[in-house]
Amino acid sequence: MAASDLLAGWPGASRGAVIVKRDTEDDFELRPLGELDAPHEWASVTKVAVGLAVLVAVDEGLMALDDELGPPGATVRHLLSHASGLGPDRAVALSAPERKRIYSNAGFELLGEHLARRSGVPLDEYVRREVLDPLGMERTTLAGSAAAGMVGPLRDLVSLLVEVMEPSLLSVELAAEMRTIQYPALAGILPGFGRFDPCPWGLGLEVKGTKEPHWTGRLWDPRSVGHFGRAGGFLVTNGSRDLGAVSLGDAPFGPWAVTAWPAFLDEAAREAAASR
Repeated sequence: MAASDLLAGWPGASRGAVIVKRDTEDDFELRPLGELDAPHEWASVTKVAVGLAVLVAVDEGLMALDDELGPPGATVRHLLSHASGLGPDRAVALSAPERKRIYSNAGFELLGEHLARRSGVPLDEYVRREVLDPLGMERTTLAGSAAAGMVGPLRDLVSLLVEVMEPSLLSVELAAEMRTIQYPALAGILPGFGRFDPCPWGLGLEVKGTKEPHWTGRLWDPRSVGHFGRAGGFLVTNGSRDLGAVSLGDAPFGPWAVTAWPAFLDEAAREAAASR
């Protein structure tokens, strides 16, 4: 079944996806499917944009990855890679840093507060100035949570995906570090999919690694990076960064996505390979 047909079977009244393929060094082919312009909640896909803003601030010298932040012994790097020991939704340590991979919204809230202090402007203003405006994401806003507060159309999320595939806002070294597994031995739970040992993450991006089953399916390689959100959307690019995909919709993440997303993304990979 074609990727477009699979998308049509997803729940919700509004949904869309874009498959992005690199044609040349600087040229990307976009294959849009469904709704592109309706504003949708991004939920935890917000962390990709906020994580990118934190890394821009690191490049600007406003903060450092080794700044102490969060529980004793934790740093900005720990928080970006969910290795600080903080619990999921409260700034309470459940573990010492570097012991477990605990997916933490609370950690990103601390990152947002730290970024606002160091930049001297509200978080939403900094993200607008340093990430959204430079990428032409004019219809996307960050309201409230640094972990899950973005709302915007799929068309804007495509711009963020292309930035992950071909970084323009970060130094070469920091862009590579963003995709590099941090604290590789840590085990943890990938929400909705179970416990994995190891459970790799980069800086603000999940790394697929050897996780199985995984929301990207079987055809996206272990170096693939991305994020998905509770609101029912995702962003992913493969390890060679010549193929990516994004989706947004109004059906929240649930059991449907655990089977529908892998099927869709595997078919997207097949169709992209067949068109080369």
